[in-house]
Amino acid sequence: MHKYIAKRLLLILPTLLGAAVLVFFLLRAIPGDVCEVRLAGSGLYVDEAEIELCREKLGLAKPLIVQFWDFITGYVVWDLGDSMWTGKPVTEEIGLRFKLSLQVAIMATLVAVMIAIPLGAISAIKQDTWIDYVVRTFSIAGIAMPSFWLGILIILGLLIGTQYFTGTPWMPPIEYVSPFKDLASNMAQLIWPAVATGYRYSAVATRMTRSALLEVLREDYIRTARAKGMTEKIIINRHALKNAMLPVFTIIGIEFAFLMGGLVVTEQVFNLNGIGKLFVESVQAQDFAMTQQLVMLVVVIAVVTLQQPLQRLFETRQILSMTLVVLPCFCVDRISREGITGEYVFITSRKEFYKCFMRPPEVLPN
Repeated sequence: MHKYIAKRLLLILPTLLGAAVLVFFLLRAIPGDVCEVRLAGSGLYVDEAEIELCREKLGLAKPLIVQFWDFITGYVVWDLGDSMWTGKPVTEEIGLRFKLSLQVAIMATLVAVMIAIPLGAISAIKQDTWIDYVVRTFSIAGIAMPSFWLGILIILGLLIGTQYFTGTPWMPPIEYVSPFKDLASNMAQLIWPAVATGYRYSAVATRMTRSALLEVLREDYIRTARAKGMTEKIIINRHALKNAMLPVFTIIGIEFAFLMGGLVVTEQVFNLNGIGKLFVESVQAQDFAMTQQLVMLVVVIAVVTLQQPLQRLFETRQILSMTLVVLPCFCVDRISREGITGEYVFITSRKEFYKCFMRPPEVLPN
């Protein structure tokens, strides 16, 4: 297992290198110049000499291969460069906004999990009933409704509701406060974008939970558990739901990776100064240094989140939990006039399962 995990982790490097090559050269292929944007914003006359001086200062006058080498070696010495627009270190600019985006992504993921797993399980258990139809309608509405539109509805609801009940309209705070300093202010600001985003992503996870659980409930080992007299509650909670969570957790991991860089519109609606807003500003300003580091940040999160070692470990637990359904078992060895002989065994692997149940017993003639 350790060799497998190390092998999968080493495969991250070619993926990151390929992403770095694409990001670096595609950004340079976009029309525009950060120096022209910076100097033209002053409103004064700008000649070619000043533009060339700015390009030399920012390192844009070097050959592309040299710029790419500086970009790659910066990760070795942990020097991500300076922003071409503000002149501040990229790590400082990202660090100021990373905490906010990370908290919103975690809260949105928790909201999605708390909505998706219970509703998906109930919908699968109550298949083709009115409860199933309500849950499916709820999930389809979440897929069809963009998160920024739900965010606008939430803001309008807060304004109208507080105006009606208290006489004074209320809006979520704009300035970010750490939850360790003031938890109430932090939740008042970030719970609303987390709900708006989490509901959108919970719709996909709800449908995945329902489909996966329905597939598991039709498996042979579930019928074996029912034949052994286990209650439906134990079958669902201990065996079926656990084995149905693998594709659900995979979807949640993918969504979490996209949340780190995909909250652009939601942050604009709620006026949050996060990674998404910084992404938009850096692209508009032709800030290559900032944009490429933000893209690589999202790529790293996506690659680490979706690595196969975690799924492999979960699959191992899944196989073990499937075998626990048939413990203990009586394996028949011989059938004769005297009766049936065999032995009780504790099955811990699929090999033992097939050896016990798929092997035909010896039948002696009368």
